[in-house]
Amino acid sequence: MENGLKPLEQKHLVDIHEVLPEEEEEEEEQEQEEGRAKIADNAKKAQNRPFRVKEPKRPLQRSNFSRQVSLETGFSALKSESKAKDERRINLPRSGRSFGGFDSAVRINGEARKGDFSIFKTKSTLSKQNSLLPERRKRENVDHQTQRIGGSNGVDESAHDGVPAGRYFAALTGPELDQVKDSEDILLPKDEIWPFLLRFPIGCYGICLGLSSQAVLWKALATSHATKFLHIPPFINLGLWLLSVVVLLSVSITYILKCIFYFEAVKREYFHPVRVNFFFAPWVVCMFLSISVPTVLSPKTLHPVIWCLFMTPYFLLELKIYGQWLSGGKRRLCKVANPSSHLSVVGNFVGAILAAKVGWKEVGKFLWAIGFAHYLVVFVTLYQRLPTSEALPKELHPVYSMFIAAPSAASIAWETIYDEFDGLSRNCFFIALFLYISLVVRINFFTGFRFSVAWWSYTFPMTTISVATIKYAEQVPGVPSKVLALVLSFTSSAMVCVLFVSTLLHGFVWQTLFPNDLAIAITAKKLVREKKPLKKAYDIRRWTRQALNKPNPENNNVGGEDDELLNPQQK
Repeated sequence: MENGLKPLEQKHLVDIHEVLPEEEEEEEEQEQEEGRAKIADNAKKAQNRPFRVKEPKRPLQRSNFSRQVSLETGFSALKSESKAKDERRINLPRSGRSFGGFDSAVRINGEARKGDFSIFKTKSTLSKQNSLLPERRKRENVDHQTQRIGGSNGVDESAHDGVPAGRYFAALTGPELDQVKDSEDILLPKDEIWPFLLRFPIGCYGICLGLSSQAVLWKALATSHATKFLHIPPFINLGLWLLSVVVLLSVSITYILKCIFYFEAVKREYFHPVRVNFFFAPWVVCMFLSISVPTVLSPKTLHPVIWCLFMTPYFLLELKIYGQWLSGGKRRLCKVANPSSHLSVVGNFVGAILAAKVGWKEVGKFLWAIGFAHYLVVFVTLYQRLPTSEALPKELHPVYSMFIAAPSAASIAWETIYDEFDGLSRNCFFIALFLYISLVVRINFFTGFRFSVAWWSYTFPMTTISVATIKYAEQVPGVPSKVLALVLSFTSSAMVCVLFVSTLLHGFVWQTLFPNDLAIAITAKKLVREKKPLKKAYDIRRWTRQALNKPNPENNNVGGEDDELLNPQQK
């Protein structure tokens, strides 16, 4: 047994001592060969690298992940270059389609619905309660998602925010600031007809101004001894007065409905630097109707309650507007001054006339002083055109006839208060007459403009100066003064007749009297989308190649040690 085991043990021992060293030697030789190959490769790479002085290690600024993201961005840019090669700038089409939440066709459950005009509707408690209903809540969620998508693309979501006054001058053009520039977009679709109330502007009170001032004119022509030779019957004044009352009631009821259903649109008109002045117009019209009331319908002396009823809201609104002019904010006078600003001044003189009619002459003097002081400020601001003020429209237009209204109304008010057309009344009258002549000689500038409802408000200044001329003819009798009074009176009446016929044709025949009111649908910020030109293909390839060859900051130490070990002679 022992003899049998010894050969086995010796063979086993020999196998262990002879096999293991050979395997270890083979593995060591393979590792040495691989190490030599790596060192040779690193040496070749190190020789091709430019000589670089070793700098201290900087903090890590970019990771491998960020490099991968940048490379993916570069490849995506290469792919999109072929699609948008020559595209540089996109002008917004003013159609509302570039807005995610205000598109003219918003899809809900695969079905398209027309433009959503609810952004200008009155936000009441009832609407908030109705928003809890499942269908309403689902629709609003879809709208909210579309608005979020639009917001990510740079879309203005401040539909209900107050628009700065300068924004209207920047986005709109035209004499009444009612035309949107080509580079601007609007919140509502332009390719469909809006609801009637949204298209009904505050400027419709200009029709009431023109008709009610004509009632004042024809009452003066019928009762003045300077024009007694014309034998004008009083029923003309009665017919114009009744027509003015009917038009005033129609316009007021319609605009009250607009305030009820689309109060957000009314707020936009209040922020408009031109239309805000027409909020004075209803009360001025009521005072015109009180002054021109026919003798068959009223006593000789009016009750003071009438003055309080019409002048109180006018005075409160006046405090608000004049406070903005004086405070030096974004709506200071030099920013918002335009010819229609005279509407906020004329009411003081008309209120002074009505105060004198009811027997409150001291109140009339107070209002006259306020109106004259602010007229001088507005007159100088519009004449001076400070460099800091907003640029007014370049087109001359009948809107500049507003310059005539204030001095002529001041002349009549002073004569009514003091019962004499004295030197101050004549000075105001002469100023108005000179401004009237300076506009008439430039009649070619008043052509080439489309008809709009706002043209009506430019008739009452002509009527006011006609009444002032009649008062002047009473104080200075003579053929020239009477002829001047007749010419101005019939000119203003002819203008009113032309506008009345044009309004009927545009309203009932051509149905173009109330187009889409684009001025109230502008955005609070300018939305001009620009696409930056993409880099050329070879630029992006070079950029990606540099990113690939750029060493990783984490391995700066390793690379430096390799350089020192492999290239000791280059130091």
